[in-house]
Amino acid sequence: MTRRAWAAIAVPGLLAVAGTCSPIGVDLNAVIALEISLPDSGIVEEGDTIVPAARPLNGYGDSVAADVIWATPDTTALAVLDSTTGATLARQPPSGRLQARVGTLRSNFVTVTVRPQADTLFATVPLRDTVMAVTSTDSLSSDLTVRLQDLTTGASPVDLVGRPVVFTLIYPNGSGSFTLEPGDSLLTGAGGVASVRVRLVARALPDSAVVEARAERANGQTIPGSPVTFVVEYLP
Repeated sequence: MTRRAWAAIAVPGLLAVAGTCSPIGVDLNAVIALEISLPDSGIVEEGDTIVPAARPLNGYGDSVAADVIWATPDTTALAVLDSTTGATLARQPPSGRLQARVGTLRSNFVTVTVRPQADTLFATVPLRDTVMAVTSTDSLSSDLTVRLQDLTTGASPVDLVGRPVVFTLIYPNGSGSFTLEPGDSLLTGAGGVASVRVRLVARALPDSAVVEARAERANGQTIPGSPVTFVVEYLP
């Protein structure tokens, strides 16, 4: 999602004829406003980069070509890597401000929200589960649960909510003998946890299902601890 902000700036020396709304001595082709937008609603993960956009507008409301320069007053939270493109590194939570400039015309500040970076994924339950299956159908395992945390931002670990975790049934692969419930792609909930259960559909017993849980940072880096591997053994 893209968030936009307008920065409408009055033109110095703008005059109006009494009794009219017509400006005198104003170059309507000049840049008088900047339209600012941020990708992903201005939310970026710590250690990742966000690239804002600025659209210079003239007095007619049309886009015009102009050199835009970006800066931030909040250098603890943000670092502008390229002042011409606005590419900005998120240094640390919770947020920082960006501002665009064309000549002496400056935009309003826009806020970039910096989310904590995930540092570890780990299991909160035993990695091996045993299911005594009375029949070879419709038998569920216990919850296979992992927790996602940020270990470095604060003084103590922070549970990360709303982050994606992918569970994959790596054995047996593609047989339809087992399924994952409620699904294979989940978001962490309260406590930073996500969990699935393995359902036995049809398989000669005894047998096992092997499930991996993986998580990535917003920049695609694998989070330490991934993958977490669970083994569910089904016995007749």
